Formats: sequence, C-alpha cells, structure tokens
Amino acid sequence: MAEDETNTMSFWAHFDVLRGVLFRIGVLLIVLSVAFFVFMPQIFDVVILAPCHDDFPLYRLFDAVSGGLTREPFEMTLINTKLASQLSIHLSTSFEMALVIGFPIVIYLLWRFVRPGLYPREREHAVRAFVAGNLMFYLGVSVGYFLVFPLTLRFLATYQLSEMIPNTITIESYMDNFTVIILAMGIVFELPLLGWLLGRMGLVTREFFGRYRRHAIVVLLVMAALITPTGDPFTLCVVFVPLYLLYEATSKMVKRRGEQQS
Repeated sequence: MAEDETNTMSFWAHFDVLRGVLFRIGVLLIVLSVAFFVFMPQIFDVVILAPCHDDFPLYRLFDAVSGGLTREPFEMTLINTKLASQLSIHLSTSFEMALVIGFPIVIYLLWRFVRPGLYPREREHAVRAFVAGNLMFYLGVSVGYFLVFPLTLRFLATYQLSEMIPNTITIESYMDNFTVIILAMGIVFELPLLGWLLGRMGLVTREFFGRYRRHAIVVLLVMAALITPTGDPFTLCVVFVPLYLLYEATSKMVKRRGEQQS
C-alpha cells in the first residue's frame, strides 16, 4: 500500500489490513505445522533424538580432542508412561517447529504492515534489527541444540545418586528440557540486539555495562537458574557462560558516552 494511502486510511481500514496479515500468518503456521506433523517421525529420529546417541557431533568432538581418553559409550533409551503422550508431543512439537521456522516470515508480514508508517531512517534501522534479530535467534537455537542441551543431557542422564537407582527417562521429561533450553537460548541471544536498541535510544552506554558488571553477574545467574529446568550446578554453569559472553558482546555494541550512535 502507498504511504499517502496509509495516512488517510480509517481505523477500520487499518483493522481490515491487519486482519488480512493475521490470516496469512495463521495459514502459514497451519501449513508448516501440517508439514512438520507428516515428517515428524523422521525429524525425531534424525534431529530431536540425535543427542541420545554416541555419534552426536559434540560427543565426537570431545572424543577427537581428548584422543579417545575420555570416551565413554553413551546411548539413552526413552520410555512413554502415558497413553496420549506421544500424540500430544507429536502435535505440540509440530506447532513449535512451525513457529521457529516460520518466525522470520511472520515478522516480515508484520513489518510490511507497519512499514508505511515509518520514516526512511526508521525503516533502515528496522531492517538491520530484523536481520540481526533473526541471525542471533537462530545462533542461540544452534548453541542450545549443539552445546547446552547435549551437555546437560549427558550429565544428568548418567548421574546416579546410587547404583541401585537406575535412570529411566520419559519422553515428556526429555522434550520439556529440550524445548525449554533450546528456545530459551534463542531468546536470550537477542540480548545484544536489545542492548543496541537501548543504546540508540540513549538509555545505556558502555560505561553502564562496566559499572554494573557485578550486578549483572548475579542477574545472569538468576536467569540461568530460571532457564534451566533442573537446579544442578553443572547445567547452571553451562547456561551461564553463554549468557555472560552475550553480556560482554552487548557492551561492545554500545557506544561510549559522548559518541554518536550510528
């Protein structure tokens, strides 16, 4: 739609356009969910359950770095304890993957709706934020899948309080940890973008990050504790380290006091 047309549109005209955008988003998510539902058994075997097997890339990397000295066979079998669990997980995982994969398209459709009302410079910054936000989200998802979750899984699945208490992991427990850790890492990787936006608004400077670093460490520890489904120190550290590195990366993206934001 043209910019001058947008400025003269009535409230109900805007509402009709927004309704059309939401309808297209709904259709997109439904189509993606159906597609993922059809191929979900293969996706589970090849992707979601891959960290359960000894040939997962991170495990092979540790084996290569250590020269095989720390190699311990790892194979985990999941069980189902509720009649409808596998169907409900099949449905919910299909929709969640549709959201993750369709996220850039959803944001783009919303962007097309608000774009005519923005100034040219605002459009330029919005495009940069859109690209950076998507890249950081998928980077966070990748870190969660290839690093944080398999480390957490292997540690907790092999940890035993007593040899008389074998670990029997349910598919529900596995998927709860899988979903929370990976999606949470995707969200927290948006912190540099948030810091950049706050810096552009003049709300924070690089000196701010240096002054409150010790306070930030405490806050990040709390965030890591909230993100991790379990309370063990190992998982807490695995999540905390990427969060702290993101904090330092964010501080580098913000200008010093008196410097002009570009």
